[in-house]
Amino acid sequence: MTITVSAEADLFRKAFRRHAAGVAVVTADAGRGAAGVTVTSLASLSAEPPLLSFSVLATASAWPHLRDAGTAVVHLLGAGHTELARTFATSGIDRFGAPTRWRRLPTGEPVLDGAAAWLRVVIEHRHPAGAAHLVIGRVEEIKLADLSAPLLYHDGAFHTL
Repeated sequence: MTITVSAEADLFRKAFRRHAAGVAVVTADAGRGAAGVTVTSLASLSAEPPLLSFSVLATASAWPHLRDAGTAVVHLLGAGHTELARTFATSGIDRFGAPTRWRRLPTGEPVLDGAAAWLRVVIEHRHPAGAAHLVIGRVEEIKLADLSAPLLYHDGAFHTL
């Protein structure tokens, strides 16, 4: 039975490697310092009210911060942000150390410099979902930068158009 589940999980991963996804970094601070993670599961849920969702593995180092934080910032990455995406996808490093450029919003959340856009969200729901957690946030603030080509994730690697 475990082999079948593993085979199904492997086939599931292989199928989704064929699906290109936009790349975002989610940051938060639950009072223990800035934390962040790269996500490719970002989705727009509703324009009125403005809601978005993303998932985070329960084993991700950023999960305890997102679990406990009331707010977060979702950064949409552009073509020039491959290294930033890799940094926030790498475990065991100081993601906010140099060369990452960031600051705090007046409301306290860490925000990364240069993102194609960022959205400050109030986290409204957290739902366990398999080995991950689905997070739903209500958008409170949006900042757009100049329009740029997107950063995409496909077949296990980052790509640009």
